[in-house]
Amino acid sequence: MFNIEEQLKMLPDKPGVYIMRDVEDKIIYVGKAVNLKNRVRSYFRKTEKTERIKRMVSLIDHFEYIVVDNEAEALILECNLIKKNRPRFNVLLKDDKTYPYIKIDVKSDYPNVIITRKVVNDGSKYFGPYANPGAAKEMLDFIKQKYKIRQCKNFRSETRACLNYHINRCLGPCMGYISKEDYRKQIDEIIDILEGKVDKVLKDLQNQMLEEANNMNFEKAAYIRDRMLAIERVNEKQKVSNITENNIDVIGIAKSEMEVCIEIFFVRGSKMVGREHYFFPDLKEMDDKEIISGFIKQYYIDAQTLPNKIMVREELEDKNAIEEWLSKEAGRKVELKSPKKGEKLRFVEMADNNAKITLENKERDRSEILVELKEVLGLDKLPRKIETFDISNISGEYIVAGMCVMIDGEVKRNMSRRFKIKTVYGQDDPRCMEEVVTRRLKHSIDSNSSGFGRLPDVIFADGGITQIRAIKTAIEKYEINIPVFGMVKNDKHQTRALMDEKHRELEISENLKNLITKFQDEVHDTAISYHRKLRDENITKSELDEIEGIGKVKKLALLKQFGSVEKIRNASIEELTKVKGINDSLAKKIKNKR
Repeated sequence: MFNIEEQLKMLPDKPGVYIMRDVEDKIIYVGKAVNLKNRVRSYFRKTEKTERIKRMVSLIDHFEYIVVDNEAEALILECNLIKKNRPRFNVLLKDDKTYPYIKIDVKSDYPNVIITRKVVNDGSKYFGPYANPGAAKEMLDFIKQKYKIRQCKNFRSETRACLNYHINRCLGPCMGYISKEDYRKQIDEIIDILEGKVDKVLKDLQNQMLEEANNMNFEKAAYIRDRMLAIERVNEKQKVSNITENNIDVIGIAKSEMEVCIEIFFVRGSKMVGREHYFFPDLKEMDDKEIISGFIKQYYIDAQTLPNKIMVREELEDKNAIEEWLSKEAGRKVELKSPKKGEKLRFVEMADNNAKITLENKERDRSEILVELKEVLGLDKLPRKIETFDISNISGEYIVAGMCVMIDGEVKRNMSRRFKIKTVYGQDDPRCMEEVVTRRLKHSIDSNSSGFGRLPDVIFADGGITQIRAIKTAIEKYEINIPVFGMVKNDKHQTRALMDEKHRELEISENLKNLITKFQDEVHDTAISYHRKLRDENITKSELDEIEGIGKVKKLALLKQFGSVEKIRNASIEELTKVKGINDSLAKKIKNKR
């Protein structure tokens, strides 16, 4: 048996990573330490702690640790363990989106310019990231309009030039109509623009324009003039300040009672090429520096490219370790800066202000929805957590239930749950509903460490008064009070109203209808997808696994070829024998299986 007090005494005075686990052996927190003994023991001392840390410590059943050579190694290990296990008390970045980059294959004789979301070490030049895909497309469209570069994906010589050449959108490198050197001049100019060296480009173009005008080539001079004007417009559109830094990310933070917002600006060549924001619930008690440190570790662990500098408002405690880690990943120096004055400080403040505005806008919209729900339902407090349940079966077979959760007006897919019905046989949806809600309530009432979290403020039934009464029966077993309402659909299977326990329909606004319809669709999809999974597994087992001579490999080959058991059943003997391993004898056995 794990004795925490004894294990604390055995902790080494070395750097490393510690892993906190609950009674079910689930990882609930991963942290790094310069000194494992001091850091881990601090959690168990009788000192003032935030509510979040108190909750975490109350759930710790045992812990383990991994010793490393230095803090930088500890940081990398911490990042990887957090990414793999996603512990509930760590700062978790839930958005796995990848951003577009503009790619130029500079090793090619006649380089192309494209948008990609995958950065690889292939010798090409990449520019970005563009947090707004529209901005990347707008830049690429500008390049294609103002520069006559090739636009074909597979470049090769042809017997005649393509349409782009004939409409004066390409110089026909495939036909040898332009030399590699002249084509490269265009590419170099595009690279200068993407790197922010616009002044240099404009100066060169102005000299070219004057030269063409002096040579009486007025049409060519006008073309160069138009290109200069277009470059100036696109440059002004992206420029956000007179900041002189190149290739930096700027991180801002704002907090509210409900959540934290982090805003990140991408600045490349003195221009903002994009911005993005992330929301983190239940972190208001954490120190800003701790949140930003956690965010940086999560955000940059899989980054396809790294900036030269990351600017934040306050200096982080593990600044040196983060810099060492990122520099090693980038193969060059990456700095973590906290400016104290001047243009750089103003830029960080701008990121903070934008994070605040983003958070306020989100909370205003969410607050309006919650207030409206509170008033429509006649509740005493805001319904911050709502749960809904749905039963799915066909003629009483493969009976399952789905549960979905909405927190602060947002459907949380990661909190969805699925249930197999255990005590009801035959088609009796109300009794199934009573069983499922009883089991769900028991999880939170009997165990603080339950993955279901706290009890809901309200429960929505996917149905009318019968389902409402079944849920109320389950609630009354625990002598608790949770309001229950039904979601009533129209002929188009959209929520048209809510129903209370007295069978009265409550009218709701279009915004609420849309939100609750989404909620109702989500729980329906959760339940029916689980029902189909069990049904297909059972059908597959009964109709394929029981056929002599059909093993796992042949079963998978059949399913891969036909897509479903139903299609296998309907296939002809000739079609079946086309599958590898299925001879005429096996095909006849499959056809005779009914």
